[in-house]
Parts: sequence; structure tokens; C-alpha cells
Amino acid sequence: MGRGSYYIETYGCSLAEFDSSLMEAKLSEAGYVRVESVDEAEYVLVNTCAVRLDTEQRISERLLELKSKYPNRKYIVAGCLVKARPGLVSRLAPGASLLSPQNVHRVVEAFKALEGGSRLQALDGSRDTSTLPTLRPSGVTATIMVQEGCLGDCSFCITKIARRNVKSYPPRLIVDVVGKLVSMGVVEVRLTGLDTAAYGVDLPGRPTLADLVNAILDKVEGDYMVRVGMMTPELASEILDDLIESYRDPRVYKYFHIPVQSGDDEVLRIMNRKYTVDDYKKIHYKIKTSYPEAMIATDIIVGHPGEDEEAFQNTVKLVEELKFEKVHLAQYSIRPHTRAAAMPQIPDWVKKERSKKLGKIVEEIGYKIMSKYRGKTLEVLVTEEGFRKGSLTGRTYNYIPVVLEHEENILGSKALVAVKENTFFDLRGELLEVVKPPRTLERTTPASKILFEY
Repeated sequence: MGRGSYYIETYGCSLAEFDSSLMEAKLSEAGYVRVESVDEAEYVLVNTCAVRLDTEQRISERLLELKSKYPNRKYIVAGCLVKARPGLVSRLAPGASLLSPQNVHRVVEAFKALEGGSRLQALDGSRDTSTLPTLRPSGVTATIMVQEGCLGDCSFCITKIARRNVKSYPPRLIVDVVGKLVSMGVVEVRLTGLDTAAYGVDLPGRPTLADLVNAILDKVEGDYMVRVGMMTPELASEILDDLIESYRDPRVYKYFHIPVQSGDDEVLRIMNRKYTVDDYKKIHYKIKTSYPEAMIATDIIVGHPGEDEEAFQNTVKLVEELKFEKVHLAQYSIRPHTRAAAMPQIPDWVKKERSKKLGKIVEEIGYKIMSKYRGKTLEVLVTEEGFRKGSLTGRTYNYIPVVLEHEENILGSKALVAVKENTFFDLRGELLEVVKPPRTLERTTPASKILFEY
């Protein structure tokens, strides 16, 4: 166990991934060294998620396990669960320093407090967006949080407690970091936020997400791709025309993540979503008119309070009509301090049955969409190691994952692939030719692997 060494685990979405990267950059600057196991570490840093009950339970069990097995380590717990449920985290990890998402920049201070025999509890305040450290990329991809917070108030959402106020990083900081990452060999830049369509509403001049994308493309030279993260429908509709224009640059994936959550207007009203099903259809139509093969990813919650059988069937009809390329399907789970938690609940067996029915339809639609690519030769950008040893994953221009069985490390390259098979969510192909070889990357310690993504 080395003094100044730390081990990190990350749970949650791309926002948590960014916060872990930010903390790792701060710790590296201060001389702390990341290690790959708790056995080697003096400090244990756990970055948490609060979005779902099963995730909260998993994190709770892990904290108890760590404290039991490694009682002499110094613990820092950060992230959404700290802000949303500080009492729970304090009971699970007594003596740990606690950092809300808005205070992750104080991670070195949290470490030093423990070193001095005390602890830091930083739960209030807002995110510091005046600086943005150079992040340490994970391989050839990098995630950058462009904004935090949202303007909505959904009845089911606990994340609004953890990340309430909209805070955007100024365009110049983001452009500067993207430029540095690309110079380090990053070929895929993921712009993320709680609602990227809310980007800039808090900044002077109110630059939009489209303005930010255009600034990156204009000022950062190089052969890289930009992926834009999740947008709420009501705000996406306000900037969609400009965003569609910015997507015409070949360096932007034709990928739109716009959650619909339900295909029933009454359920959307109960959820306190600020759009109707027809509003969403108009957004879908506008995107598909400009980019017919664009991937439109959506989120759907099954079994939210107020969803009767007719409402569920309306969701089924919407999925069958719009034929989403990707659906994140989740059963509603009660989250404390939310309005939906106090509403009459739908039985678990009903939620499971509906989820099973809709999941089957989603898979059938996805399989048909992916089958269209079988037998074709596609150009992909190889971005990640695959789940199976000896495999790699590349992305098409519309962000469809393509799995390759290939032993040689060609991360960061562009390659021609013959598509042989498909599942409902990806393609399986054979490498034909490396069109553009990978660059020699600047060696960095990769960012911590995310352990759960919702």
C-alpha cells in the first residue's frame, strides 16, 4: 500500500464518468497515484449514482463490503447519492469525506482532510465552471460534461436533487480541452450533460448547444468525431434547426438521444414532462427528414404511477410507429423525495409483465433495423475494446456499434468492415482493411472504468 495511492470506482452515467475524470486530473496534479486494486491503495474513492433503487442498493452493499474488508483505508464518497441521500451515505461510510457532484473539484482537499485526521463534508454550493482541467482520456475516447442541471421538474427524478441548477462551462474552456484531447490522440469526443439542450442558458450571450458544436468544429482541427449527449424534447425542439445544420459536418455522429419516457399524454402530464406525444413526433420527423439513417435513441419508463393498460398500449404504438434504433427501457422504481413516490403505485408484477412485452417488441424492431446492414461494407471508427477478449468495437457514422474479432490493437483507426451478422442492438463484422491507421497515443493512465450505466 503506497502513501498517496488511491483506488476509484465509478457508478452511473456519463456525468459520473466525467466527474471521475475531473477528480483523477486534480489528484494527478497534486501527486496522488491511482492504483488498480484496493489492496494497493491508501485512499478509496467511490463515485456514486442515485438514479435507480437497484443502483443505490448495489452501491450500499459495496460500501459495506469495502468498509468491512478494508477498515483501515481512508474513504471518500462522491456523486449523486451523496447529494440526494447524505444521511444514508454517512451511515454506510462513517468517517468518510463526502463530496456532492458540485464539489468534486475539492477532491484533493477531501484527501488532505483525511490525512490530517478529520474529514470534509462538502454538500452545498454550485459547480465551479471557471476552470476545466485537462482530462485524462480513457483510450481514444473522452467524455466532457458541457453543462450540469436541468430546467425540468419531472415527478420521478431524484437526479434533479443531486444536480439541480444549470451550470455550463464556457465555450472557450470546452474548445481548449477538446483541442488538447485530440492532440493526445482522442478520436471520439462525447459531449454530455443532464440536458445538453439546456447548454448556455446561464452564460452571457446565451450560446446554444449548436453554437458550441460549431465552435469545436471550427477551432479544433483534426480527424475526430463528436457525439452529442441527451437532450430533453422541449428544449431540443427550440434549437433543433440549428443543431441539424451543425450535424452536416462529417465529424458529428448522426446520433440523437432524446427521451420520450411515455407514449401517452396523460402519463407525460403526470410525469410533469413539458411536451406531448405529437410534439415528440414532430421532432422525430424533422430529424429523419434531414438524416433518414440517423440513430434516434430514447428512454422509456414502464409502470410509472398513472400508467393504466391503455396508456401502456399507447407507448407500444409509439414504439411500433417510430421504430427507434435504440431504446433504454426501465421499470419505474420509487425514489425518495420525488412526487411520484407519493402517488398510487403499480404492482411490480404488472411492471415486469409490461416491461417484458415492450422489451420483446423493441428487440424485434431493433433486429429488423440492424438486419438491413448485413452483407454491407461499412467504414467504422474503432473506439473501444470489446466485451470479449480479442474483440474491438467500432462505430458507424450514425453511431451503430460494430463488433470485430481482431487481436491487433487498432484503436483510433478507421476501418472497412464486412457486416456478417447482427443482434437487435449491434452489428458483427469482419475487418477488411485499415483505412487510416491509429496514431501513436500519448501514454496516460486511463480513466476509471464505469461500473454501471443507466
